[in-house]
Amino acid sequence: MKVQFLVAIGSVVSELSLPTLTPMQGLALLHPVLIILFVYPVVGATIRLGILARERRLQINPIPPTVPIEHADHGRWLTGAVVLAVLIAFGHDVASAWAEGMPAAADRAARLAGILLASIGVAAAYGGLLRTGRTGRRLLWAFACWLGLLVLGAQPEVERLADSPLQLAFWQSHYWGGVLLAGMLLLSVALQKEIGRRDAMRRLHVVINVLVALLLATQAITGTRDLLLG
Repeated sequence: MKVQFLVAIGSVVSELSLPTLTPMQGLALLHPVLIILFVYPVVGATIRLGILARERRLQINPIPPTVPIEHADHGRWLTGAVVLAVLIAFGHDVASAWAEGMPAAADRAARLAGILLASIGVAAAYGGLLRTGRTGRRLLWAFACWLGLLVLGAQPEVERLADSPLQLAFWQSHYWGGVLLAGMLLLSVALQKEIGRRDAMRRLHVVINVLVALLLATQAITGTRDLLLG
């Protein structure tokens, strides 16, 4: 009787077990998992800290002086996570295309070396942005990081839907939304010191991050669409 019960339980568990993911499917999940588990929660915390920092600057509430620093730190973590998520997404597109036989095997070694170097360059540029104090240099590092993302995204394996803003598919592209999102976040990080000093920069910062919030919403929609259609 006990053996039969165990056999019955085993059969039920086997029927309820999740299907095994292939390595490519697992790689495809890394990008949305990072966005859902880290990026969106940090966005909420960053917005809340930004509101508190504004209240402290306007002397509305007796907010601790560490809050603006924490707000800036969260912005850097958020931007770094988005850059990493974009690199992971590009890596998945390239790996998926190569698994299907594109490009020819003879060209892969040189292509792989170039892609790896460009990815390292993106990471190094973001590191340079974080280490540099002067705003002009920070802007240059931010642009170099964003340019590296554009170079990687220009690979034929990366799905972009359309490359012309005159096409409707361009505005529906998860790729272009993600690249624009990364660019705006990099700009905010580059301007952090100026945001703390000048009212005009603070207003620009607010405008940029309203657009960032809208892009995060649309990216959730287009990303879900691409996962369902993929």
